Parts: sequence; structure tokens; C-alpha cells
Amino acid sequence: MTVTSYTNVRLWDGKSDTYSNHEAITVDGDRIVSLSADRKNGVDCNGLTAIPGLMDAHVHMTIDPDIRGTAEQMALPSDQVRLAMAERARRMVQAGITTARDLGGGKWLEIELRERILRGEIPGPRLQCAGQPVTSVKGHCWFWGGEVATEQDAVDVIDRQKRRGADLIKIMATGGKLTKSTNPGVAQFSTRELEHIVAAAEERGMRTAAHCHGTAGIGNAAAACVNTIEHCSWMDENQDRSAFDEDIAACIGRNGCFVSPTIYDKWTGIWNKSDNFAAMIQNQFRVMREHGVRLIASTDAGIPDVHHHDLAKALLEFKFYADLTPVETLRAATSTCAEALGISDDVGTIESGKCADLLFVEGDPLSDLTVLQSPVRVVVRGIEQNLSHR
Repeated sequence: MTVTSYTNVRLWDGKSDTYSNHEAITVDGDRIVSLSADRKNGVDCNGLTAIPGLMDAHVHMTIDPDIRGTAEQMALPSDQVRLAMAERARRMVQAGITTARDLGGGKWLEIELRERILRGEIPGPRLQCAGQPVTSVKGHCWFWGGEVATEQDAVDVIDRQKRRGADLIKIMATGGKLTKSTNPGVAQFSTRELEHIVAAAEERGMRTAAHCHGTAGIGNAAAACVNTIEHCSWMDENQDRSAFDEDIAACIGRNGCFVSPTIYDKWTGIWNKSDNFAAMIQNQFRVMREHGVRLIASTDAGIPDVHHHDLAKALLEFKFYADLTPVETLRAATSTCAEALGISDDVGTIESGKCADLLFVEGDPLSDLTVLQSPVRVVVRGIEQNLSHR
């Protein structure tokens, strides 16, 4: 094992409101073994700030964001997809993204990628993978192979993902925009059906993430106690995003569900069609937070024009629409995200004993998130990444 100390560095631990008194991080293998005030013996990081590696809670590694059509995506040869995924993974770690959660694909290629990264064959972030999402017959992303007509069908899909090495279960609780035959504002499963799916996943030691655009589906997912609610768009059946329900928001907070709103770097250009839109969304987030709802950073990378390495840019949009401070935004992309993903014992903060996932930047990220877009050093599982070919 190689022991490396990063010294003379300003450190934010992932949770605190301000910087730590520690100025050195010592790494042995893939672990942080100590934090100290030693400024002399090691790699001099004068002028740099170290924070935990960033996390994106919602990506699709198999999807090419430069290809708009689902049929064209599905027709790509698997070997071509594998090569593209490896390049995406490399660019993600170079951008300081050290953990990501893949929420759906059809051929388990993202699980292959996860294993290649873990074996050290290619650089890439720590990946959690959901495999084939559970969806209704001809429901959202039915073409990925997770259609179910009965509760037993759902158990069978869950068992198939478990056998294939999936880490969690994705549920399509509503329709989705990229499946034209579905309505994003309409629920695909009842609360009872979702409770059955969540229970089956939990029995197999797996967390759940529910795709939810429509308010009815959000309510069903919250009542069923899914771990994370993806998108949380508060849509009615006409796909109007003003169908906010404070009672459901209170249920989300009461049941401990995290909200993963998939806000990406082009959100303003896509959604801000009126002067009132931003104020409406900010108010929705404000009320959710008042009810104890915890937010985590996510982008839905892979959908058209949303690139996998652009989380740092997306965090500016996330900060604006969720009306967060820079520190609150960073927590959502580090320690709080780790808690939502069930990996906070290992990552999400800079502490002795945690995995050495570190991002070094110039400037002051606790007041200026733009500095995250220019990493100076990135360490993933104790290994410093090559940033020369970004």
C-alpha cells in the first residue's frame, strides 16, 4: 500500500458549515488514515481546497446524450456502448465525480462497467446500478425488459436484477417523457403495488428509487416509503408542473424519503418559459424543505444534451431552483447523497477511516460553486487521477 499525505490544504469535511482546522490528509491505500495540522511532510497543496468527491444520484451510463431517439439508442452495438461508457466514466472522475448511481438500462452493461472500474481496469466513479427498472406493461422504459403485470411478475424482475448483481431496484411509478406512449403525469402503480415492490426489494437487501413526475405517483411512492423519489416534478395529467401538494410533501418528509430532482445544467433554458416558473419551483422546494424533505444532487445524465461529466455546472442550477446556499448544495452532492444511497459509512465525508475520494480545487467552494468546474486534483479510492486529457 502507498501512503500519501496531502498537506497545506484547506479542508471541508462534507458536513460542517465552515472549514476544518486540519490542514493535512493522509491516505493509505484506498483509506483516509488521519487528518492533522501537519503542513510540511507530503504533497504540497498550497492554495487548494479539498472537499469530498462529488456524487450524482441519477445517471444512465449506457445512454448517449448526443442521440435523441430511443430506437437509435437501442440499436447501438453493445461493444460500441461499452467503449462509450468507459470514456464517460473517465471524464466523470476527471470532473471530480467519484460516485454515481445508474438508474436503468436494459442489458446490464452498466454492471459490467462497475466491475471493470472496481478491478482497476479503467478509471471511473464508484457505481451503484439498478439494472432493468420495474415498469407496467408498455409503461415507461418497457423496452429495457422490466415490464410487470402482476405482483409476482414484479418479484421475478427484482430477483432477476439481484442475480445480475444490481445494487438497488428502480421503479417507474409514473409515465415518462422519453416513452411517448406514456403520460408522465399519470401513476403506473397503486400505493399497495408499490408497497409490495418495496417490501420485496427490502427482503433482498436492496433500496428503491422511484421515477415520479406526476403528483399522484409521487404520493403513492411516498406512502410506500421508497428510499428516493426521482424528478418529483409535481405534474398533473396535463403535464403542468404546478400540481404541488403540501400534504404529500409532508408525507415525503415524515417517511424519510429523499428527493432527487434531476436538475441539470440546461434547466433554465428548457423549463423557464415564464417569469413565474422559477418562483413557483423555488416555492415548491421551500415548502418541501420546511417539511423535512432532504434533497440530493442528480442530473439524469444520458438524456438528450445532459452529459455525464457536467454535474459541477448542474449544481449552480440546483442551488438556484432549490434556493440553497453553496454549503447546502455541496452537502446534497456529498454527505447527504451518501446517506440517501446507503453508503455514508464509507464515503461522503473526509474523515479518518473513510474511503479516500477527494476533490481539490482552487478558490472557495463554500461561497463560489463555479470553482468546482476546474478540478486541480481528483483522488478516487486513494488513486490520483490523470487530469491531463480532460
